Amino acid sequence: MEDLQIVEHVVRQDPKVIEQCVISGIPREDMHKVYCDPWTIGYDERFGSKVRLQQGLMYYRPNIDDSQYSYPLDFVPIFNCDTQEITHIDIPPVRRPVNKAPPNNYHPAAIEASGGYRKDLKPINITQPEGVSFTVKNRVIEWQNWKVHVGFNYREGIVLNNITYNDKGTERGVFYRLSLAEMVVPYGNPEHPHHRKHAFDLGEYGGGYMTNSLAVGCDCKGAIHYMDADFVNKAGSSQTIKNAICIHEEDAGILFKHTDFRDDSVIVTRGRKLLISHVFTAANYEYCVYWIFHQDGTVQLEVKLTGILNTYAMNPGEDTKGWGTQVYPGVNAHNHQHLFCMRIDPNIDGPANTVFQVDARQGAGEVGSTENKYGNAFYAHRTKFRTPQESVSDYDGSTSRTWEMCNEGKLNPYSGKPVSYKLVSREVPALLPKGGGLVWKRAGFARHAVHVTKYQDDQLHPAGRHVPQTSGDPSQGIPNWVSGEAGQQSIENTDIVLWHTFGITHFPSPEDYPVMPAEPMTLLLRPRNFFERNPALDVPPSYASTPSSQLAKAKSGGGGAIHGSDPSSVSV
Repeated sequence: MEDLQIVEHVVRQDPKVIEQCVISGIPREDMHKVYCDPWTIGYDERFGSKVRLQQGLMYYRPNIDDSQYSYPLDFVPIFNCDTQEITHIDIPPVRRPVNKAPPNNYHPAAIEASGGYRKDLKPINITQPEGVSFTVKNRVIEWQNWKVHVGFNYREGIVLNNITYNDKGTERGVFYRLSLAEMVVPYGNPEHPHHRKHAFDLGEYGGGYMTNSLAVGCDCKGAIHYMDADFVNKAGSSQTIKNAICIHEEDAGILFKHTDFRDDSVIVTRGRKLLISHVFTAANYEYCVYWIFHQDGTVQLEVKLTGILNTYAMNPGEDTKGWGTQVYPGVNAHNHQHLFCMRIDPNIDGPANTVFQVDARQGAGEVGSTENKYGNAFYAHRTKFRTPQESVSDYDGSTSRTWEMCNEGKLNPYSGKPVSYKLVSREVPALLPKGGGLVWKRAGFARHAVHVTKYQDDQLHPAGRHVPQTSGDPSQGIPNWVSGEAGQQSIENTDIVLWHTFGITHFPSPEDYPVMPAEPMTLLLRPRNFFERNPALDVPPSYASTPSSQLAKAKSGGGGAIHGSDPSSVSV
């Protein structure tokens, strides 16, 4: 990250860059209005891997409050981090002068000038007059039977460790470690040099390094507990980000409800959730990462994408060839994907765990047959993963595919099935760059939705430990861990890690500009056969009436129901 701070200063002074800016239509005296988003080069066969390089994505900002992404420039300088100089400039065969369109801004003055903010919003106040329902001791949080240690590092950002659930006095292991371990953002324009735009924002920069210092009332609402983030920077010195981690509770809507149509007896219980979150800024994009704990034993990961589209210059009437969309006159936003890799180290009632793939299948037998006369039979087909190679699998929406992490040594007394946690994830696009290509080789973790490996201390980074300027020959990380002899070792009833790739494919539109409304994606880790019954039955109801209380009410004309405006304050 320290390297990136230098590039913008250097490009403004470099004679070759100044020359290209003048060709683009920028006066020499306006070089202080030229901006640069430095990205790691990824890989370029012209330069190899022996020198540290950055590619400068160039912009112009006519006014200090203008959005630079409305004025992208068409050339890309290459910056040598060792010598701190521009060593090459990629120039397109067709030149695109700097955009002449008026500014398209999102700051308050621009909104007021274009008609002002909405006037019909009334305040929503979130208060907890008696304080929060969780406790924090050092970095360990206890809330609603959950206990979790909150760690943090420069690369992954938040890391959750030693996650347990108190089941009627027994503290049961659930997960040993959860983290967002890697991500890749491949862009879909094949024209040089856009093929280099496939950022590994965690492996190349660090989600921890780029984490924001959060502010009360904006990033989080309600009664907030903050944690600082500490890590070691490039110089070997400690670095602290104040208020990097936000911990708070939110209402979670209905937890469960049932109404008996016979007498209108009803029980409704509202849930709440605990959120542990951080936000990091990767140049133009913001990633809001929420680890969410629910009262029914569910763990949820939600990622929201916001910020500003990566933009490129275009001439009036230019054909984007389907690789992008004109989101504003002269502004081309290229197609891209956001693919995240979640590292799940399960500890389901201990470390001896096994993973099953579960698919909804139609029952055997044709319509009219003895075993399936009416053709309506279906069941859950379970496939055990015995080796890492067998575990390589993709999402299948047609079978409602999920993956269960099980402890086969402990069976649920009612169902007779192993205690488990199920990965439910439906936002799982295929890696669109083609097999054998640069992105496919470098982002081997993203070729499939799920891989399972036997736990190894040094296997934390699914794209490899050192990501910048790697060619992908050979592919690093997960492809190595699931091939050869390693791919044939047993992953039954042992200490395992499940790697899950999920995300979105983004075809930009004008609604995403000049700043993008947050787009959420989510996945769940849900208990299956882990508890003997609904573990949230002891959450106080918001309203409850029984058949007998309804009968008594009818006879007496009185009350008898339990009311509570909040699950924590039930009264009769």
